[in-house]
Amino acid sequence: MDKALAEEIIRLKSGGLSSLCSDKPLKEIAELTLEINKLKKEKNAVICAHVYQRPEIISGIGDFVGDSYKLAKDAVSVKAENIIFCGVHFMAETAKILNPEKRVFLPDMSAGCSLSESIKASDIIKLKKKHPGSPVALYINTSAKTKAESDVIVTSANAEKILIKLFEKHKKVIFLPDKYMGANLAKKLNKKIGKEIILWDGSCEVHEKFDSSLIKEQKKLYPGLVAMAHSECPSDIINAVDFMGGTGDMMKYIEATNAKAYMLITECGMGELAKMKFPNKNFISMCRLCPYMKSITLEKVLDTLIKLPAKKEIKVGAKISEKAKKAIEKMFELAG
Repeated sequence: MDKALAEEIIRLKSGGLSSLCSDKPLKEIAELTLEINKLKKEKNAVICAHVYQRPEIISGIGDFVGDSYKLAKDAVSVKAENIIFCGVHFMAETAKILNPEKRVFLPDMSAGCSLSESIKASDIIKLKKKHPGSPVALYINTSAKTKAESDVIVTSANAEKILIKLFEKHKKVIFLPDKYMGANLAKKLNKKIGKEIILWDGSCEVHEKFDSSLIKEQKKLYPGLVAMAHSECPSDIINAVDFMGGTGDMMKYIEATNAKAYMLITECGMGELAKMKFPNKNFISMCRLCPYMKSITLEKVLDTLIKLPAKKEIKVGAKISEKAKKAIEKMFELAG
């Protein structure tokens, strides 16, 4: 084994990969991450990785790692010519909207999102006609075309803050497309669904399938357990947990507290990241895999970097990009 590979294995071990990646030998992972990180420099590329990605991608090759909001902000500061986005399609589109002059690639173009696919631009146009004058707050888990029809983009990390500001000037707000997040926010803000906040019948196939009864069982088994759920979860889940928020909010909460144990009710990648970042804290598993997020692999990233293929490049039309960018920038403005 050469020195570079040995050092890469040590680096990956220090990030916790030896205990988290059981589907592939660490030596094989190291060979791939070593080659990818070398190619990044040669191809003037950076890698953005969502927190739901595989741990070897987050710890091994990610230059920017975070939730949708953080990655959107990080994308603004990217200097490299090429962006390889390890996430799903709408995230890569957001990076392209914020970097129209750069090339953005998605290692697996089939990496979609059930929530994003639940609504079309034409649906938003119809809702705006039905509720004239009401601003459209659109969750970031949506396509570029739908973003172009919205007034402001929101994420799980800032939706509450932005909605509060919108309600200061408007009696009614259209919140799309996540019906569960919308209902959770309506309850928190004391707004009537259908009158003050207009919702859509969209949901995330990962977060809508959790069982609230399991939370109660785990709390009995682990006294002092803090249960945390993503705001995309149904209300029965939210009512059973101690904390609701986005992935970034969860990480901040874990860092600031010392509970006997934590349960993260969201995509499994979040739990893997938490274990890497806080190896001395105890985590109880209750997660579901997102097949779209997990479709991104080191092999696909490497192939994308080698070829920079046109078929994996994200394209967004100029008019759509310009309108969508305004909605994203409005989010930055209102979120602070």
